[in-house]
Amino acid sequence: MGAVQLESVAAQHAQAKLNVESLPQGPSLFDGNDTARINGSESDEYEKFDKGLMQYGCAHYRRRCRIRAPCCNEIFDCRHCHNESKNSIKIDTPTRHELPRHELQQVICTLCGTEQEVRQVCINCGVCMGKYFCEVCKLFDDDVSKQQYHCHACGICRIGGRENFFHCSKCGCCYSKVLKNSHACVEGAMHHDCPICFEYLFESRNDVSVLPCGHTIHEKCLREMKEHCQFACPLCSKSVCDMSKAWERLDAELATLSNSFDDKMII
Repeated sequence: MGAVQLESVAAQHAQAKLNVESLPQGPSLFDGNDTARINGSESDEYEKFDKGLMQYGCAHYRRRCRIRAPCCNEIFDCRHCHNESKNSIKIDTPTRHELPRHELQQVICTLCGTEQEVRQVCINCGVCMGKYFCEVCKLFDDDVSKQQYHCHACGICRIGGRENFFHCSKCGCCYSKVLKNSHACVEGAMHHDCPICFEYLFESRNDVSVLPCGHTIHEKCLREMKEHCQFACPLCSKSVCDMSKAWERLDAELATLSNSFDDKMII
């Protein structure tokens, strides 16, 4: 929905010679405070490696590269920028499409403009294009405060820290460990659209709530429901919160009302 430590600091020092022709498989996280040698060079090379950190990107990610969409061969800041442009209501329905994240093949270094195959370090200027990098999802992000991690069961990267989540195989998604022994399992609970705004929940960047019935909904949409006095799940009509106090008050009001009509006859 601390930072991800994919390797110990000692391990990072042991493997500090980064071969740009053989990048690490899966997620990779570099510590910006680590002054280890990179490619056998000293601090000046490391300064080049970290150049422009958090200075580039878009509304979705801080990163030092852009992408070439394999579907339309156009250049965008990120996959979400592509989807907002190519899958909006302003686009004719037959030409609307989204970018499959796993099919991304080419990136363009923001600092030197070199186009290259997906990799973490630019083959031309040596800059790290994303402090967090997942070779599976083709994800670059300099803002590691999100605590990104790749879930192999989900098949995509998630945020919040691997240590704080577990993957429920029946629900088919990562949930907070707070819910591990308390949530109601629903087959593929996250693999559908939000019942309020109709955004696909499994890949949503917005926070999602798991209702007592096991169905899922955006937190924002759930708040709006409650603001409009809607307290039932849109899918199964079960209460989305503990309504016992409300029922007790209603019963008390009805009891008072019924007493005032005890000697009356309905004709």
